[in-house]
Amino acid sequence: MPKTAGIILVGNEILSGKIADANAAYLCRELRALGVDVRRISVIPDDIQLIAQEVAAFSRAHDVVFTSGGVGPTHDDVTIEGVAVGMGTKVVRHPMLVEILERHFRDRLKESHLKMAEIPEGAQLVGGETIRFPTVLMGNVYVLPGVPEIFRQKFEAIRERFRDQPIHLKNVFVAIGEGVLADYLNRLLADYPLLLLGSYPEFSNPEYKVKVTLESRDRGYLEGALSEFLRSLPGDALVKVT
Repeated sequence: MPKTAGIILVGNEILSGKIADANAAYLCRELRALGVDVRRISVIPDDIQLIAQEVAAFSRAHDVVFTSGGVGPTHDDVTIEGVAVGMGTKVVRHPMLVEILERHFRDRLKESHLKMAEIPEGAQLVGGETIRFPTVLMGNVYVLPGVPEIFRQKFEAIRERFRDQPIHLKNVFVAIGEGVLADYLNRLLADYPLLLLGSYPEFSNPEYKVKVTLESRDRGYLEGALSEFLRSLPGDALVKVT
């Protein structure tokens, strides 16, 4: 079975609309390319008990879990504590993280900075070979920051941990609307029931009306479905295949 993943976005700023999240979309694309099946995304506020409940539930339901946000030095950075509560442990200060912070801040180091050295007791530090600050891994929960640039750097450092059987994708752009297209898609699924099939209308693009996506972990199965779909379309319907 393919690996499954859940994503938890932590932050009042997302729920209030002050910040538009970019991390979930990025992570979904990356995990899809690696062959991981993202099953759920949750957005919750900076609340320790809510974080704990969500982390515990996601950890039980998925092979891997990613949290984004709430890991800095300020009062609302409570994700580490929430993860600790959710996983039934306490927060401790990791000496290696303290050392990293001491080297970075030198005589500017404050107690608030040392909050970033806290981890759930029993957690691992992973991916620190290529970046200065490693990622906290508690059980199957990877705790990542909310700042998109740093989020991406830290995920890149650990991405090969998640590689699975890849999901192959073909995009078909057609010049007919979904109302007409539906019959062709239904017939295709009847012949290829294991195909992951998507249909996405486009109202502002003059070149095509719908983008159809065909996906499968079996490349041969995908190629067979693609060939049948293309053969079935009216002659003037196909715009391009990518």
